[in-house]
Amino acid sequence: MEHVDGKIVVITGASSGLGAETARELVKAGAKVALGARRKDRLDALVEELGTENALAYEVDVTDRVALQGFVDATKARFGRIDVMLHNAGLMPFAPLVENRHDEWDQCIDVNLKGVLYGLGAVLPIMKDQGAGQNIFVSSVAGHVCTPVGAVYSATKFGVRAIAESLRQEVKDWGGRVTVLSPGAIATELVQSIKSDEIRNGTAEFYDEAAITPDAFARGVIYAVSQPEDVDISEILMRPTVQTM
Repeated sequence: MEHVDGKIVVITGASSGLGAETARELVKAGAKVALGARRKDRLDALVEELGTENALAYEVDVTDRVALQGFVDATKARFGRIDVMLHNAGLMPFAPLVENRHDEWDQCIDVNLKGVLYGLGAVLPIMKDQGAGQNIFVSSVAGHVCTPVGAVYSATKFGVRAIAESLRQEVKDWGGRVTVLSPGAIATELVQSIKSDEIRNGTAEFYDEAAITPDAFARGVIYAVSQPEDVDISEILMRPTVQTM
């Protein structure tokens, strides 16, 4: 944990699930965290839990490029630097393509892809000036394997991996590091972003039976962040032991 202690970590989608649990584990390891999400009341409660000296809460929608820049700038102003950004905000709108859920497609692309790009646009100049920085992306098992009803979600999560790999090649000359975490079923609120009642209920049933807890993901983040600066953990793919896909 010596390489985690004192690091400043920006987390999007931090009000619950993977983001909130990762924030807890990072603070335990000695890091300080900037927490961004739309639900400010939940962020405030998490800051109270973690301690105001360790955490900053910032209300932000990752689809708003200006607001996301403001979040990153506020973090830099508060803590003086940014060592890691965890691009965690995401949606999983499973549905058959034939249903033409155009608004859901747009929202999924805006959050899962454009939100990541906006975050990079805000943080990369800071990291490049520092000569170091790590971006951690949340893809999914669905970013490796396609399934029925998951076309748009999988497209965005394959896309996250493509962005990450191109970025890894871009930033190596100035010491940038890039990690992709691709989780399977983890017990979070993500299933609730499925609007189709039938598909949401079926997915929720599978998650109830198989999903692992968010601390498994958080340990993956800690592992990647805890490596010395000359080690770049490129990708971690994790599933519940019982998950076959």
